[in-house]
Amino acid sequence: MPRAADVAYAELRRMILSGDVAAGSRLGEAELAGTLGLSRTPVREALQRLDADGLVEVLPHRGARVVRWTAADLAEIFELRGLLEPYAAARAARRGVPADALDELAACCEAMEAAAAEGDFRRVAELNDRFHGRVIALSGNGRLPAMLTSVVHAPLVLDTFRRYDAAALDRSMHHHRELVAALRAGDPVWAEAVMRSHIRAAADHLIERVRTDEEPT
Repeated sequence: MPRAADVAYAELRRMILSGDVAAGSRLGEAELAGTLGLSRTPVREALQRLDADGLVEVLPHRGARVVRWTAADLAEIFELRGLLEPYAAARAARRGVPADALDELAACCEAMEAAAAEGDFRRVAELNDRFHGRVIALSGNGRLPAMLTSVVHAPLVLDTFRRYDAAALDRSMHHHRELVAALRAGDPVWAEAVMRSHIRAAADHLIERVRTDEEPT
């Protein structure tokens, strides 16, 4: 049976990433414990873990709240992703990706495109998160997932794909397809270049829109 803290962590993470709890929302231990049917101790542990993941801010003597990213925060996040994820893609290509994993990535691309066509951008974001997580895992570097945990969730929480215009969405989908092709070819230079372009395009698009949101009206 799962530990109470693990149950609390999984449910709170789902609530944040699904948008059920909005960015900036206060997370009170007592209220969450009542909602989840748990004591405050596992809820407190779950919030601390979510703080380490970068999804929650635990503030001394003020409780916790869902993180709210500024344009400056996102610039830092995408700078890290731009360094680490191209490396992960290149390393995965160099090691060689098994056929079943390539098929899994290709199926993820198809599912993303179908969700985008239906306007289900929350599903697109979830599949995008899964796609990037799989590429990182395929790199074979066991430290990378932990290093990237706190920065890869921004597109989910910010509902990135709902902010994309048609051209930006098409470009993102094309990058995913091209990355699968580069991995299938076992070409690390190609895989690294595609991932770098993909991260840079996402950064430019999202940071500009968040910066616009921050401007006083």
